[in-house]
Parts: sequence; structure tokens; C-alpha cells
Amino acid sequence: MDFKSKNVVIIGGTTGIGLATAKAFIGAGANVWITGRNAENLQNASTEINNPKLNTVVSDTSKLADIAILEKAIADTGNKVDVLFLNAGIGTFGPIEQVTEENFDTQFNTNVKGNFFTLQKLIPHLADGAAVVFTSSSVASAANLGSSVYAATKAALNKIAQIAANELAGRKIRVNIVSPGPIRTQGLLNAIPPGAEAYLAGATALQRLGDPNEIAKTVLFLASDAAGYISGTEITADGGYHTYALK
Repeated sequence: MDFKSKNVVIIGGTTGIGLATAKAFIGAGANVWITGRNAENLQNASTEINNPKLNTVVSDTSKLADIAILEKAIADTGNKVDVLFLNAGIGTFGPIEQVTEENFDTQFNTNVKGNFFTLQKLIPHLADGAAVVFTSSSVASAANLGSSVYAATKAALNKIAQIAANELAGRKIRVNIVSPGPIRTQGLLNAIPPGAEAYLAGATALQRLGDPNEIAKTVLFLASDAAGYISGTEITADGGYHTYALK
């Protein structure tokens, strides 16, 4: 897929799926902006990618003031955004009885409010015919124990994306969703208890965790002309996690 001279903004691009997708877009010729709330992580990502087509913006998507910083950085370039990848997300897991208000708010502020208002503020900067991709999760349509808040945030994103696809259709802007299953990222490994990695791998039809590069390829497809007639759609990339019956 060719993204030569296209402008791509990735929200939450310092690690995991976001970083893998930044590398993939740059490899396909795009100019890429990645955001992160931690300057050190952004510098590490920049060093790892080591390409002049990469630009970094310190911006915590859960804070509207930081979203304004990103909006200004994009506006100052004078360029329109061809691809917006709304990938910022955090997750913590536990039974409903143990969820605190702080934990609830932290997840909703990043996963829902942050991505919603980032889209809102960047809509004027999207090129006609642009592609928007949300990172959701296969848990949005599941009922996994301990995932109530995280799953609810992802289900909310799905509905926002579907409505955005209709609202932006007049400008030929396509909005789609990629829903990964268990992907081998540091974020996942930090969030699950010891021993859960093997369980998650065993809960997929393919009997393994996914690789961030596999999700990156899915995002590039959704952003490409090859997906020109796809909008308002969720692509589940979970190795059969949502359909597999544990034996």
C-alpha cells in the first residue's frame, strides 16, 4: 500500500500497536505525527523509528488542553490530515465490586472522552476523502469477567465511530474500527496477572497472542484506497478469540 506524501496522525503512538502502525505508515511513504503523554516515551519511539518523516507531539489525550496543543501543531503545518488513527487507550481489570471512581474516570477520560474530542477538534483539519480508524477491542462485544469498565469504554467508541461515519460521509471521510484481541504488547502484559498470557493465547482459535504488526497491517488496509467502499465497519482481528469455545 502506497501512502507517499500522505499525512497521518496517530493518537497514542509511542508503544505497542501505535508504534507498529507508525513504522508501517512511514515504511509506506507517509508523513507521520505520533502523540504521547510522556516526552521520554516519545523520544524513545523517535529514536527507534529514526526517520525524518516522523514528528512527535507531547499530548495527553485525556486532557482537552493537550488536545488543543495537538490541534495547533497540526494547524501550524498548513497540511490536511489524510489518516487519523485514534489509538489511545488504557485498561485495568477487576471485578465490579473493586472498581473505584478514579479507575472508572481514568479509563473513560482516555478511551472515550479523549478520542471523542480529538476527533471533534481535528475534523476541520481532515482532508476530504480522509480515513479515520478507531482502536476498539473484541471485548466490547464480549462479557469477560473483570472487564466491565474497559469493555464499556470500547463499546462506547464503537457507537461513536458508527455515528461519525454517517456524519462525515458528506465529505467522503470514511470512519472504521479495528478491534484487536489479545495482542502481545507491554501494555497488555502489564495489565494481566501472572499466568494469564497462556490463558489468553489458549482462548483464541489460533492458540497464540497477536503481534502489533498484524494490527498495523489491518489499520493500513482500512486507511487505504483498497477499503474505499468500507465505512462504519468493525474489523475484528483477534485470532478467533470472540468465537472460540475453550475445550
